[in-house]
Amino acid sequence: MIPKIGITEDHLQKTNSLLSVILSDEMTLYIKTRKFHWNVAGESFMELHKLFEAQYTQLEAIIDTVAERIGKLGGKTIGTMNEFSLLSRIVEHPNKYPVQNAMLSELLSDHETLITELRKDIDLCTNENHDAGTADMLTAILQQHEAIAWILRRYLS
Repeated sequence: MIPKIGITEDHLQKTNSLLSVILSDEMTLYIKTRKFHWNVAGESFMELHKLFEAQYTQLEAIIDTVAERIGKLGGKTIGTMNEFSLLSRIVEHPNKYPVQNAMLSELLSDHETLITELRKDIDLCTNENHDAGTADMLTAILQQHEAIAWILRRYLS
């Protein structure tokens, strides 16, 4: 059933397509952060192990928020690794196990990519799809990525 919430069916569909890309980005970053959590080693092992756990837990909540928004807008939420990998703007690096600083740098780069893309996505939701609710949700998600990026940047300073 199509929601009657003041957004055209076309705009709902466009927003849901965009949200599927964002969901894919978040899932890819979640999996990468988990991988680093499992494989971090060295002097600051426990500190980074806990940091990555806190970050993937935060990403898990973001993922659920985005997935539920798709449902609220009348869409179906994708849910396979294949679908996520086809849509994600985050690049994976199979069979690579970087050292601590490279892990931090890679995650920082990914969060900064998401921040940049989310800014464009917010503009699209606001100006083209006339969906203030999704734009507001994405703004809150953007702020969470900014906070995570700031923490990662501090480790690398």
